[in-house]
Amino acid sequence: MKMLTYQDVLNILPDRSPDSHKGDYGKILLLCGSRGFTGAATLAAMGALRSGSGLVYLGVPESIYAIEAVKLTEPVVFPLPDQCGKLSADALVQLGDILPRMDAVLIGPGLGISEGTSQIVQYVLKEAKCPVVLDADGISMAASHKDILRERTSATVLTPHAGEFSRLTGTMPADRVSDAKDAARDMNVIMVLKGHETVITDGKCCYINNTGNPGMAVGGSGDVLAGVIVSLLGQGVDPLQAAACGVWLHGAAGDVCAESIGQYGMLPGDMLNVLPRLLK
Repeated sequence: MKMLTYQDVLNILPDRSPDSHKGDYGKILLLCGSRGFTGAATLAAMGALRSGSGLVYLGVPESIYAIEAVKLTEPVVFPLPDQCGKLSADALVQLGDILPRMDAVLIGPGLGISEGTSQIVQYVLKEAKCPVVLDADGISMAASHKDILRERTSATVLTPHAGEFSRLTGTMPADRVSDAKDAARDMNVIMVLKGHETVITDGKCCYINNTGNPGMAVGGSGDVLAGVIVSLLGQGVDPLQAAACGVWLHGAAGDVCAESIGQYGMLPGDMLNVLPRLLK
């Protein structure tokens, strides 16, 4: 088991060349949000941008597109067909054109659970040749399709809290390290078991995170984390290290916020503002 230090994280982060352009820092696709859950998409997209992504494409249900387009000016926000405020299977036509051009994909924050979103999760897992991050509702829907996870050849990162982990495995984690490693091996994934001292493992190597604090226990915090991880994947960081670095940076940003404004009132947006100061 390993614990990252700040210097470890800085050594893992890719260099920024003076003659580089936005295409050199990853094209990532986020499929997030639904009616009533517009904030999840916003926080995930900004988490990706604040972590160094060159191009962030955010696909949202058409019924919330106007909201997201007003809230977000830096990502490329585009509408996809929806049904009852959630993405519908009709979106697969557009995704078939977009997916091959992406360096990493995040699916799940605020997505909602429906037949349409389930079909989209399955499609992305089957067709994406790049790393995929599954978070929130994406994890819940993948629980019934673990065979697809096992067959993937590109990296898949799952970011469950204890309840989502139990939906994946059928049991609550007792020994967090051992159970996370077993699940990662069984499903052919990188498991990020969130909580106090988050466990990050591919089933063989294991990182234990020592950053973060209880002030981060607020809705939207996990959406920021998912955005950070997919950003690092899109920039070409090794998948296990991308997950571990993302967790470390997310927790460290939370620690800076807790020190400056206190744990009770800190928000995910505060962490977004701190992230660039850690990525030197």
